Amino acid sequence: MARQTLPINPTQLANLKPKEKEFNLADGNGLMLRVKPTGTKSWLFNYSHPITKKRSNIGIGTYPNTSLAQAREIRKNYLALLAQGIDPKSHREESEQQKQDAHNNTFHAVATRWMEIKRTKVKETSADKIWRSLENDVFPRIGKLPVDQITAPKAIQVLSDIVGRNSYEIARKVARRMYNVMTHAVNTGLVHHNPLAGIKETIPANKAVNYPTLAPDELPELMKAINFASIKFSTRCLIEWQLHTMVRPGEAAQAMWSDIDYERKLWVIPAERMKMNKEHHIPLSDQALAILELMKPFSAHRANIFPSYKHPNRAANKETANMALKRMGFTGRLVAHGLRALASTTLNEQGFDRDVIEAALAHSDRDQVRAAYNRATYLEQRRVMMVWWSTHIEQAAMGNMSLANAKQTLRLVNQ
Repeated sequence: MARQTLPINPTQLANLKPKEKEFNLADGNGLMLRVKPTGTKSWLFNYSHPITKKRSNIGIGTYPNTSLAQAREIRKNYLALLAQGIDPKSHREESEQQKQDAHNNTFHAVATRWMEIKRTKVKETSADKIWRSLENDVFPRIGKLPVDQITAPKAIQVLSDIVGRNSYEIARKVARRMYNVMTHAVNTGLVHHNPLAGIKETIPANKAVNYPTLAPDELPELMKAINFASIKFSTRCLIEWQLHTMVRPGEAAQAMWSDIDYERKLWVIPAERMKMNKEHHIPLSDQALAILELMKPFSAHRANIFPSYKHPNRAANKETANMALKRMGFTGRLVAHGLRALASTTLNEQGFDRDVIEAALAHSDRDQVRAAYNRATYLEQRRVMMVWWSTHIEQAAMGNMSLANAKQTLRLVNQ
């Protein structure tokens, strides 16, 4: 008759003392407590390997950190595995490896490895911009998830948050970047397929946004406000630079000295800094070039023409002009992006070619052949228009805004 092992009782555990030699206290069904002379008590599960039939021990934990009840529950799980022909030790090692893989292969971790490759293919400024977009919009939601748990609905929620800010173009870029990260996961064997293939299709078409702007005859008021505003000199230069060049706030704030072609009097904005991802050439008037001369003592030794006040090695915040306009009393009447609308309205009213104006504003043209033609042929017409526009701004600053004078100036620059 086989000897029956009596289960361990709590009193035994409480009174258990170490001996000169190591000994085991059995609980039955493979569970035992090993007591060492040092007083250390460790739970072990002794079992027969389901295939080799060799006896083996697997550690469960130390007592009292792992209680008797917890040890028995683990034994129950191990017995269930053995009943299925699964080795508990191999199963635990695989589970631990999976946890480690999940930790090493979160979306954030895989994105980091993808970004290391991406940085070898694009400019540093572009790489930094890509990474910031992931840090701001993606990682807070799905950064900690293992890539094998990334699904289209989870990624679409990220895009929905961005669309909720009316940032449709940013949403499209983020969709492409998330897709690229998951493609890297596929290529490195972490997942079998890319679940984000169609997420870009969920982004709606851009909604037309009407930015607050001034009427053309209110330009003198703006120039007077800029002249007397209690703002940093570099901020004033930034606002006037944007006004003269008709670019978007972010494009103005990120202007770099290396973009300026003094010989041809051009500002060449690289494609990666443009909303439509196409290189943009802007003819520079004498007034625009004068602003650059004013900025040289402040930033000629740096990469950015308009460096951040707090972080001089970075570009100014694209909201700098907006915040200044609010302090100047234009809340609800004018935002930095509205300076473009002010220029567009004025130039259209003065009879300039609409296509030339659209080219100056770097608006997209769905006809790619026509768009390429426009960029090639309108540059000199835009140069004439930009000279007129800068002269018009200068006159507004001096209070000389009579319609007759404006028309006379237009006739002169078109001759």
